Amino acid sequence: MMRIKQADLYTALITPFGQDQKINYSALEKLSNHVIEQGSNGFVIGGTTGENPELTHDETVELYRNFSSIIGGRVPLIAGTGSNNPEETVRLTNEVAEIPGIDAALVVVPPYNKPNQRGMIAHFTYLADHCHLPLLIYNIPGRTGVLMEPQTVISLSHHPGIVGIKQCSSLEDLQTIIEGTDPDFAVFTGEDSQALTARLLGAAGVVSVASHIYASQMRDMYDNLYRGDWQAAGKLQRWLIPRMAALFRYPSPSPVKAVLNAQGYQAGGCRLPILSLTDQEEDNLAHALGLAGRSQLSLAGSDWPQ
Repeated sequence: MMRIKQADLYTALITPFGQDQKINYSALEKLSNHVIEQGSNGFVIGGTTGENPELTHDETVELYRNFSSIIGGRVPLIAGTGSNNPEETVRLTNEVAEIPGIDAALVVVPPYNKPNQRGMIAHFTYLADHCHLPLLIYNIPGRTGVLMEPQTVISLSHHPGIVGIKQCSSLEDLQTIIEGTDPDFAVFTGEDSQALTARLLGAAGVVSVASHIYASQMRDMYDNLYRGDWQAAGKLQRWLIPRMAALFRYPSPSPVKAVLNAQGYQAGGCRLPILSLTDQEEDNLAHALGLAGRSQLSLAGSDWPQ
């Protein structure tokens, strides 16, 4: 089995920053160990949640090298390397390929340019022909401004260098991709609210933001599903959905960092153009998470559905 399919609950990890805005590696280690202990069994590092666009090239490579050392092969690692520029993407991906412990590269549909489907096929074929890591396509039209259509994904899935996709769109698109690709092609939803349904449809799992806070509940949800207790699994997903949505009511990753800071994980602030939450926004977030107010943000994730 391809290593990245050995995990069903990937955490799209934040990048913790200190007061000097430098990456806080001690906080990164503490948080990643905690998330693994709670039930996450894979990581995407340097994705949207990791504020990859705000990192310099040198910071990105240093982050991946240090994080791979922290994880030490315990779980699969996928590293974000995509950009609008195919040559820069190839260079970064091949530099990252030299880091032991990185299993695949997450490569986004080029944002801002709005390529058509033919352009997407040409772009990803070029990358797969020249990159030294297996590629996972990142299809997120809400951020790139353009949707890679299911038939385009299915076409690209035949390239041996393209091993999967992180898909952020409708369940209809997800099921079409699952149905039309080889079983070895790793299809992950990037939508937390689809975590259970995607698995039922045949997806490999979810790349999650909510698992920073709710990994134990999400692990329990999947374990209930695997035991055949779909009612317990469904109850957990229904309870999770509004909390998952709450973590995106302000620009991500500011809400999840607010919770982690309250819990003592020293996530730090965000880099511009994303701002940390105000006190009022933290209060609103807490209420959306089912808590009494911002003073209770530290309790997020310790509660369970009744």
